[in-house]
Order: sequence, then structure tokens, then C-alpha cells
Amino acid sequence: MAYVGVALMVGLSGMASCIGTSIAGMASVGAMKKNAGAFGSYMILAAIPGSQGLYGFVNYFIIKDFLTDEISMLQGAAIFGAGLLTGVVCLASSYFQSKVCANGITAIGNGHDVMGKTLILAAFPELYAILTVAAVFLIGGAI
Repeated sequence: MAYVGVALMVGLSGMASCIGTSIAGMASVGAMKKNAGAFGSYMILAAIPGSQGLYGFVNYFIIKDFLTDEISMLQGAAIFGAGLLTGVVCLASSYFQSKVCANGITAIGNGHDVMGKTLILAAFPELYAILTVAAVFLIGGAI
């Protein structure tokens, strides 16, 4: 059960980053048709949803010492829960963050100066992915 949790933790978080960066990347390609000169802004905004995969990986390092032959059923259930929590929250966070970034990319492509404001707004969905690191740290401390 614990190894399934770890697979969900790392796998869904990585998948989240793939989905998020792809959505923002596709918006970048469209925006470059109108304004190719803002590629740097597009690239930064397209990369932001990639951080969720890193949180899944960080959480693995918090949990990995509990993956032993002597693990109890309660510890296994806690790790499974931590993995499910991390995977699902990072998936939602990256998806919705990519939508914020994609809209910012589109606006920049149309000539609007919204880079700074888009970065601030993109931080809000990121917060919940960061909270999974804190939650897994607390779960790890409890088991």
C-alpha cells in the first residue's frame, strides 16, 4: 500500500507538471504568431506549472525512510494517504495554474503588459501544492 502511495505521489505530480507546462506551452505557440518578441515572458510563464512535479519528488524524500520491511499497516495507510493527497492536489494545482499562465500568455501576445500581475496570480494555485509538502512533513512526523 505504501509503494502505491509513493507511486501516486511522484507519478501524479510529474503528470501534473507535464499537463500544466503543455497547456501553457500551447498558449505560447499561439501567442508567438502575434508577438514573437515576448518569447522570454512566454517561456517563464509556461515553466511555472512544472514545479508541482518537484513537490512530489520532495515529498518522496520526506517519506522514503519509512519504506522498510517492518512497516506497519497504519504507516502504509499514512503513506498511501500522503501520496494520494500530493498527487491529486498537485494535479489540480498545476492544471489551474496553467490556465492562469495561458491567459497571461495570450494577453501578452495581444500586446498587454500583464507579466508581473500574471506571476502574482499564478502564485495562488501554487500555494496549495506547496502545502502538500508541509502536510507530508507533518504526516511523516506522525508516523
